[in-house]
Amino acid sequence: MRQKRETIMSQLSSFLLVLALCAFAPLCFSSKSSKTKGGYLYPQFYDHSCPKAQEIVRSVLAKAVAKEARMAASILRLHFHDCFVQGCDASLLLDSSGSIVSEKGSNPNRNSVRGFEVLDEIKSALEKECPRTVSCADLLAIAARESTVLRGGPSWEVLLGRRDSRSASLSGSNNNIPAPNNTFQTILTKFKRQGLDIVDLVALSGSHTIGNARCTSFRQRLYNQSGNGQPDYTLDQSYAAQLKTRCPKSGGDQNLFFLDYVSPTKFDNYYYNNILASKGLLNSDQVLLTKNEGSKELVKQYAENSQLFFEQFAKSMVKMGNISPLTGSRGEIRKNCRKINS
Repeated sequence: MRQKRETIMSQLSSFLLVLALCAFAPLCFSSKSSKTKGGYLYPQFYDHSCPKAQEIVRSVLAKAVAKEARMAASILRLHFHDCFVQGCDASLLLDSSGSIVSEKGSNPNRNSVRGFEVLDEIKSALEKECPRTVSCADLLAIAARESTVLRGGPSWEVLLGRRDSRSASLSGSNNNIPAPNNTFQTILTKFKRQGLDIVDLVALSGSHTIGNARCTSFRQRLYNQSGNGQPDYTLDQSYAAQLKTRCPKSGGDQNLFFLDYVSPTKFDNYYYNNILASKGLLNSDQVLLTKNEGSKELVKQYAENSQLFFEQFAKSMVKMGNISPLTGSRGEIRKNCRKINS
């Protein structure tokens, strides 16, 4: 009996010790946390240091998207292009200066990434509320979620605690970000390199339910898909004829086209229905149907079931937001997202 009582007392002591430790570590009993190299990300990271952080991001972004619906897609794309290079560390937001060569000048980003002024405005509001507290990397992760919600898409709990890099990688940006004319296998390989799989690839491609693409991104499909002067016959020919009116063989590179011509500013599953109708705008959209049985099946499922798409998109965004973040004492909290602290 005495031995049993001692065992219970010992277990109680251990439990109380864990409770005491948890007082200093908010993630002890949180199932919504994620262990990464060097530390944890968890949703409550700013609950005490900057409780209004997410509200501030939402408020500034809502005004920007109300002014220009396209901004939601632009911000979402920035998060994607940031996370695929050195992890989600806001390296894409750095301008060229000193030893830093900006990722903004890479092939995937040049003349196409945008929305930096909106992020500057958000950062300025955050600095006023709680100086040197919220990282640009976290700001961008929250803004990507808010952009999705503002256009009618799903919401998710954003894991927080990322810090900002003190470097950028132009070569990483050129090599790691999937291009519109890449083969299916190349795109999948680039996703796998980041710890993402075929389900993430098909779900995250669904972000093309909003936003625009430039003529230069899909011109080869209209005139010279395989280098033999022939168009891409997996593209609906009446749709192709329509696209040709504003995307000529030469010139008009920057002309913009809706990625989802049915509901271009609404976050929904029409993107997948367009692909099934051979009206995916980019080669990287259409190959999801034509080049792999697994991705083809997922396209069909998401076209039929928007709830399934929304659920998976949210999961895949959390997973992508978790790519190699800087945590703990690594990196810094930039005061200005465009430059490292001096």
